[in-house]
Parts: sequence; C-alpha cells; structure tokens
Amino acid sequence: MKILIIEDDVTIRLELKSLLEKYNYEAVAVDSFDELPESALSAEPHLILLDLGLPLRDGYHICREIRKTSDVPVIVVTSRNTEIDELMSMNLGADDFITKPYNTQILLARIENVLRRTYEAPSEEIIQYGGVVLNVSGSTVSANGREQELTKNELRILRLLMTGRGKIISRDQIMEALWQTDEFIDDNTLTVNIKRLRKKLDEIGLPDFIRTKRGQGYMV
Repeated sequence: MKILIIEDDVTIRLELKSLLEKYNYEAVAVDSFDELPESALSAEPHLILLDLGLPLRDGYHICREIRKTSDVPVIVVTSRNTEIDELMSMNLGADDFITKPYNTQILLARIENVLRRTYEAPSEEIIQYGGVVLNVSGSTVSANGREQELTKNELRILRLLMTGRGKIISRDQIMEALWQTDEFIDDNTLTVNIKRLRKKLDEIGLPDFIRTKRGQGYMV
C-alpha cells in the first residue's frame, strides 16, 4: 500500500517515512507544496497523511480540493488539538484525525483500520429495506426515485443499521464497525457522520429513516 505524507516539517516528514517503511508500506513524502493537491493525487496513493499547518494553502483547503475529485482516504495528523479542528476536518471529508505528538503504534493502528475499511471487499452488494436500496459496491442509497452518493463512513453506518434492521445498534457497536476499536475515537466523530448521513437521507425523502433511541443508539 502506498501512503503519501503531506507534512512541511522536514524532521517529522522523514520520521513518518521511516516508520511507514519499517512496517512495509510504500511511503512517499511531498517536499513541494505549490502544486497541491494535484501532485498528491497524481501519485495515486492508497492513503494520505495530511498536516493542517502547511505553507501557501492550509490542510483544510487541500482536503476540500481532494474530496472534489477523489475518495482516497485522508488521515489528518496535526498539532492542532481542538474539537473545532477535528470537526472541521471530518466535515471536509477526512477519514480520521490524530494529534501530535502521537503514539506511533496508535498512528499505525489508525492507518491499518482506515485501509482495511476502505479496501476490504463488501460481502453484500445490495441491501433493501422499507423501500430503501443500499448499493454497497456503488456506495449509493436510493428511495422515492432519488439517489445519494455516500462516503465510506456513511456507507458503513447505513449498512450496519440496515443489516440489523428492527434492532437498536449502539454507538459503541457503530464505532467498532467503523474503526474496529472505540478506544481512541472521539464520540464527536460519529456524531458528525450520523448528521451528514441523515441530511443525505432527508434529501431523498427519508427524514426519519434513522431513529435515535435516547441512551441506547440508533435503528431503522
């Protein structure tokens, strides 16, 4: 798997590259920032590690531009550690957020989890329930003659809920399905993904498809 590092601190950049290569990843580091994000996408990485505090244009801008044309997973790795920074990153399409200084084993686990959930083969192609059709391979949901494209996280959340239709799925279960562990995941990340998914469902005439069971979780 090829991982692209977008980090302007030379020391951190080289440390990341060395760490990833030690664990058998193909690591490529950006050392010129004036042609981002085009140069990043032309490298065809399987995953991007993105710093926020970049010269010329910040990481928010880069993430936004990447998401206009690509679904390549992005993990924000930054010294900015506020909830606002994390929420902004997730709203712009980042797949995960980790702050510096980081534990290298936690970073590697996050990378492995994102790669796994991005590139693993789906076991069911089409899931239908209550007039709603979830196309797993196409990452779309449709109803009432309308269709919405889903992000990877939105797809996994809706797939879990529709597979367990009629049953309450706890937030912990959803986080486990998304990230394989809830030990290092901020609860706000799930809230952001649920909110975005509900908005898309609303736009195809399904405002109440996902129901909240207060203190228990969600169900369809």
